Amino acid sequence: MHMFIESADDVIALTVSEKLTGAELDAIMDQLEAKMARHEKVHIFVETRAIHGVELSGLPSYMARAMPLLGKLKHFGRVAVVADQAWVRVATRIESALLPFISYRVFLPEERDEALAWVRGEPPRTEQA
Repeated sequence: MHMFIESADDVIALTVSEKLTGAELDAIMDQLEAKMARHEKVHIFVETRAIHGVELSGLPSYMARAMPLLGKLKHFGRVAVVADQAWVRVATRIESALLPFISYRVFLPEERDEALAWVRGEPPRTEQA
């Protein structure tokens, strides 16, 4: 299941939980492609909650759409992943190492607001006494 979060036009922000379907992967790709057509850089915020898998029948279509993005890596800006599961954080760090030209950061659930602010390019919040 996914839910888009309202954000700036050059940001894709969403929450993903449980199991993603092929239709949901298509909706995410539709958003990404539309934003990439309008902006030189697109920033991404993904908050994951208890991911249990991806519908296998939707993967071939998703991969066919995702592969051409490898030629457009310079169009990705900041990518923040907030994950409640260690395996998602590890997988994100591996992906980050494989795609060094994209600025990735991984956050814990309690750092969600900081992650969203970072993706939006907002200055860090300071604690006030």
